[in-house]
Amino acid sequence: MKKITLVATALLMSFATFAQTWKVDKAHAKVGFTVTHLLMSEVDGNFKAFDATITSSKEDFSDAVFEVSADINSIDTDNEMRDNDLKSEKHFDAAKFPKFTFKSTSISKVADKKYKLTGDLTLKGVTKPITLDLALTGTGMNGRTKKPKAGFKITGVIKRTDFGVGSMPAAVVGEDVELRAVGEFEQM
Repeated sequence: MKKITLVATALLMSFATFAQTWKVDKAHAKVGFTVTHLLMSEVDGNFKAFDATITSSKEDFSDAVFEVSADINSIDTDNEMRDNDLKSEKHFDAAKFPKFTFKSTSISKVADKKYKLTGDLTLKGVTKPITLDLALTGTGMNGRTKKPKAGFKITGVIKRTDFGVGSMPAAVVGEDVELRAVGEFEQM
């Protein structure tokens, strides 16, 4: 009985040891989007208040789970009138749906340091699976904390109307929205 207990304890400890949580370094991160306006220009926006974590037990992050959320009220397109319009019921309806979330459900390696990241995006109360491109942009050590760091870039495209965002025609605001998130993460 003692052997079984020791083996079980060792297995539990090894699982706890292998799974590592990484927290985003917000000073070196950004969550944003780009959308076409009037079929002729692009409008960029960012979310100033966001959070992101990674849980992984493998050094190459090939088993990583990414979780990202952002406060819709923190949207910033460098135009206060447009920001207020985007927060309104016509678009994101921030009063009713104050944040968006993404949690990955699978990751597959497609090349060295390149992955496909599939997960559930919840935006304006609608949850749909999406697949994004993920790149491991670098690894290193934090000089101050002596903890491991890793950099990532996530990109992809969603259709805004799949999530009920905006009812204006695509000639005014493009249907496709490019997503882009970059950041450094530090192991906790």
